[in-house]
Amino acid sequence: MKFAVRYLKNTFYPLDLPENIHLEDGQMVIARTEKGEEALKAFLVNSEIEKRWEKSKNKPDPLPFIRIMTQRDLQTLEDIKKEEVEAFFKCQALVKQHNLVMNLVQCRITFDRRKITFYYTAPERVDFRALLKDLTQTFTRVRIDLRHIGVRDETSILEGVGICGQPFCCSSFLRKFATINVKLAKDQGMPIAPGKISGTCGRLLCCLTYEYSNYIEAAKGMPPIGSSVMTTEGLGKVCYLQFLSGKVAVKMEDGKTKEFDKNDIEMVDADVNVEIDDIPTINTYGEEESSNIDIKQLEDDKNSSTGNI
Repeated sequence: MKFAVRYLKNTFYPLDLPENIHLEDGQMVIARTEKGEEALKAFLVNSEIEKRWEKSKNKPDPLPFIRIMTQRDLQTLEDIKKEEVEAFFKCQALVKQHNLVMNLVQCRITFDRRKITFYYTAPERVDFRALLKDLTQTFTRVRIDLRHIGVRDETSILEGVGICGQPFCCSSFLRKFATINVKLAKDQGMPIAPGKISGTCGRLLCCLTYEYSNYIEAAKGMPPIGSSVMTTEGLGKVCYLQFLSGKVAVKMEDGKTKEFDKNDIEMVDADVNVEIDDIPTINTYGEEESSNIDIKQLEDDKNSSTGNI
């Protein structure tokens, strides 16, 4: 296996290439997929990656190679792209005509023009039998697939750049969506504001899970917020924690807040007369009005992802 093609969600599939075919890196080929014949770009696989891939138990099945795309094929592909746009707006008009609560995301037509797939999101199950009937009359001699996907799936296939300046994780290397909740952000000291902890999909950032285990490990030995502690400068109450640096901020009895290393303090069973309602801001993020937004709406639900791409 020397070549692979990039298919759905930027997943690479081995290309079952006959030995008598000479292929170059980056060439467009026609391959057979579960949807039909499709135009895909072929990539030369590094020898080290090839060795690891051969040993992997989870690698995708190879896609049968049909032919290298000719100039005529490339022109056909351009025509299909235009047809996809036209089909998208035709379907969108029909959705509106039937007053269906669904958001059309994308239209894809296979290279052999035997199948057309419409991807859509919807808050609830949609009865699209009447819509499908109209679609079969509009697009004749072609299989029509109406595929419901989640908002995370939508973002992954449309692609884009995240707030970090990098391509979306879901459309580059992320294959499965982990369950994400607000607790992940809180435990990492993130600002609980939608604009800071949510992605383009309107759900919590996938990257909140990447370093979470490090925070859990760093939290070991840290006193709970509000607990009474003895420091090198006297008694106080813990008002916030800096997990990664191992620092503990303590509000002293004189009202001043000071930082100590977690190894330099000791929890005590004492009643310290200190109020810690006015917890200092430890982030440098700008303030964001979020009082009118239910943070729970950012968490995963049944409409977040379906894996139905």
